[in-house]
Amino acid sequence: MSCESHNATAPSPAIAPGSEAIDAFEVAKLIGQRGVDSRISALIPGFDAPFFQAGLAGYSDAAMRIVARRHGCPLCITEALLDRTLLAGGRGFDKADLGELHDNVPGGPEDHPLVGQIMGSEPAEMAAAAVKMVEQKVRTDREYRVLAAQMALREAGTEGGEHGVLRQHLRTAGGEQVGIWPVDDKFAAEELSSDGLPRESEVIAPASFQAIDVNLACPVKKIERKSRGGHWLTEPKGAIRILEAVREAVPSRIACTVKMRRSFDDTPEMVENFEVIFAALRSIGYAWATVHARTVEQRYIGPSRWTFLRDLVARYPDNVIFGSGDIWNVNDIFRMIAYTGVHAVSVARGCIGNPWIFAQARGMMAGERPIPPTIEQQRAALQSHFDLSLAVTRRFKHGEEATSKMMRKFGIKFAHHHPRGDEIKRKMIGVESAEDWRRTIEEFYYQ
Repeated sequence: MSCESHNATAPSPAIAPGSEAIDAFEVAKLIGQRGVDSRISALIPGFDAPFFQAGLAGYSDAAMRIVARRHGCPLCITEALLDRTLLAGGRGFDKADLGELHDNVPGGPEDHPLVGQIMGSEPAEMAAAAVKMVEQKVRTDREYRVLAAQMALREAGTEGGEHGVLRQHLRTAGGEQVGIWPVDDKFAAEELSSDGLPRESEVIAPASFQAIDVNLACPVKKIERKSRGGHWLTEPKGAIRILEAVREAVPSRIACTVKMRRSFDDTPEMVENFEVIFAALRSIGYAWATVHARTVEQRYIGPSRWTFLRDLVARYPDNVIFGSGDIWNVNDIFRMIAYTGVHAVSVARGCIGNPWIFAQARGMMAGERPIPPTIEQQRAALQSHFDLSLAVTRRFKHGEEATSKMMRKFGIKFAHHHPRGDEIKRKMIGVESAEDWRRTIEEFYYQ
């Protein structure tokens, strides 16, 4: 499910008057000495640095995540997976999965800690999809759809049937009828009295996902029209119902988090809607919120407002808040933290083709000045990324060809670091096969 947009402005600074005077290197060293907020590492062991790779539609599959981790990224988030796709057993779930490299655990043991991000329209379907992600298909696909129908029934109540007997048509997210249950029937009563949610002992250990992230941020129009993602910033009551349903369904030891934008637009009504949702998060049980400092209406156009994040942190000093928006290089990570007071920074478009941003951040925290990647380091990262991507697709027909074409978009981004970047971009655009890919690497990345 794509939340990216081809209509985006080129990298530019955020609205943050005075941030240019911040010495990012000194900030990084101080953070390295004190570490991350203990509330973060307590919930997700291994989340030991104040930055992470965002969920990037069409990019942040297991291959990209593992490359980032090999360069020091402490936490990754999947792209936003649509709840109905998950419940239908579709390919949306496979996108978080490296297949042959593991035993049904996203990305294998190297791909941890991992946060699964979901997006949808109905509280019951979102809750059941979250359960499926946590359980990693302990039940059949149909059982998860039935679970969603049961949750919806409890929320909506029942309707009257013949002769005064209450009856309910239960349908799955895709419209499949599960059955018609009379509420006074013993079987139905048992079905409806059992919540069907996973108990602590039933969840696979270690869990494949260390947290479930609810997406209330996606700005793509087709998502908005279907009442998903950023749309929910226009309907705070509906957003809160979804958040409550997911938190209730997910076992307590799995953290729940939320991704938001600073508002749907800048009208007073929408600004207030954000406040209503945000103010409810702690009481519902959400560990933290990642707030993108653009509005939904902005999509990816124009600067984000770090001033908003700074004021939000000041208004909610007890909340754990992560920041997102206009992180283009390693210095931006530490400038955002110093300027806004956020507890961690989401690195999104700035890490595509640039896993070194995480290694540089680690180095700065240890007192080392950031240095650009060598040609050899670029080659190693590109080759690792290709090999990992091939592991995803090789079980499919024409998998090698598909991997080669898919890697074009990464190769173009990686080319920014190379002194012959423009030539590489032209070559990458024409890649059609694994052989084309190998020839391009041999031509430009061997000194």
